[in-house]
Amino acid sequence: MKKFLAVLAVVALVAFAAPAFAANPFMDVPAGHWAYDAVAQLAARGVVSGYPDGAFKGAQPATRYEVASVVARALAQVDVEKASKQDLEMLKKLVMEFKDELDALGVKVDKLDKRVAVLEDRLGGWKLRGSFQFDANFSGDGLYNENGAETEFHKEWFALVLTKQIDETTSLYARLRMGQYVAGTGRNDISGTDTRWDRIYVDMKLPYDVDFRVGRWLQDFEGDQGLYWGYDANPMFGSYRMDGFRAHKAWGNFNVTGIVARNAGIDPEPREEGQFMHYALDINFRPNEKFWAGATGYWLQGDFDDADVLDENVNTYGIYAGFAFNPNVELKGIYYFQNLGDDLANGNEDSPKAWKAVLDVKQDLLKFTSLWLQYMQIDNTFYGLNQQNNMDWGVAISVTDNMPFNDNSTKVWMVAAEQVWNDKWTTFLKYAEADYDTDDYEDAKNWTVGATYQYTPAVAFQLVYDNIDFGDDDDDHLIKFRTSVSF
Repeated sequence: MKKFLAVLAVVALVAFAAPAFAANPFMDVPAGHWAYDAVAQLAARGVVSGYPDGAFKGAQPATRYEVASVVARALAQVDVEKASKQDLEMLKKLVMEFKDELDALGVKVDKLDKRVAVLEDRLGGWKLRGSFQFDANFSGDGLYNENGAETEFHKEWFALVLTKQIDETTSLYARLRMGQYVAGTGRNDISGTDTRWDRIYVDMKLPYDVDFRVGRWLQDFEGDQGLYWGYDANPMFGSYRMDGFRAHKAWGNFNVTGIVARNAGIDPEPREEGQFMHYALDINFRPNEKFWAGATGYWLQGDFDDADVLDENVNTYGIYAGFAFNPNVELKGIYYFQNLGDDLANGNEDSPKAWKAVLDVKQDLLKFTSLWLQYMQIDNTFYGLNQQNNMDWGVAISVTDNMPFNDNSTKVWMVAAEQVWNDKWTTFLKYAEADYDTDDYEDAKNWTVGATYQYTPAVAFQLVYDNIDFGDDDDDHLIKFRTSVSF
């Protein structure tokens, strides 16, 4: 019987990995017994139920069938986040030990083995995956290509992702990337030979359930809240690389994230990239499935040779909110205001603002298409980091590319839609128009249509037509054929 109690203790530890606080329902299990907590917790979870007379009968030998039943019920409730690899290995041994009895009880041991295999996989060795994109671009006048070429073939993207679950609370993520859009290279780098680790960080769980990250990663609070359309490349502010430390803590419906970093991937002329200390704080609140709101602050402090002479600091503050009328219709938006250093503003407005409002309608409501309606207004001195690439639809040119730097504002309308026809075919389209509100700057118009064919789960082909018109005969069109492979 002592062996059976030992099995129960192991099962309780593996399945729940937490002390029992429920009262033991079996009167014949004394409170001082070494297995008291294990029996109490297993009873509370329904893994053991005792005998019809309400007794546990710990002095009575247990049959192998009874032990097998306990193991099967416990396996279904294993807490993956708390069980260690050693615990899972112990449970696997129990499954193999009672294989015949489990079969006799009608429990499919092969399914249990698969369940254990999934749990073990989480704590396994190194994992490698990757993606590759190759683009063939055909333009009319070369406006889409910085070197003026009308035809361009290039490695748009190649990335290898390496991950490792180090232990129950610590993991490593690293991404090696090459191609035209490696951080720090322009789209004119046709060779695509520049290679770097653009993501490499360790995530760990600290006391008090604090999620802690150290290393290099891409931060995008705006994207985390779903505040820009999926095919757009960048938000109004954010989505940039940083090296440093990040901590996240949840208190019920409140989430707080704090960041201390450097080399934030910014490049205000004439400073070299990354010569800033970077601090950020994001607080958001989701009391229910309908409403959410939050606030974000970014403080970028000059850390270059002339920082004590030149004031090129950038402080950005944002408030955002969303309301879902139902699961398929959501109204959301964000409002930013900034304080720019005098030398960065260069005599122009040093307290610019930017905001946008979005109506997001899912395809489940309209049946044949989704719908994204967006209005955006940006003061022309707003320092958006990715301002020149905002709304570029993944084709390397944007309706905001001609945005001037002055005390006026730019207004942008966008209507976008995606149609998922089946697991093979997806189509999408958009129209955007920018009003620069500046003499000698004509309004810009951009429209795009495209289709994606998922040839296999790993291979997809995409065909896109994009047209841009900045006025004054400054217009062009692009046909892009993209091959994407995931492995």
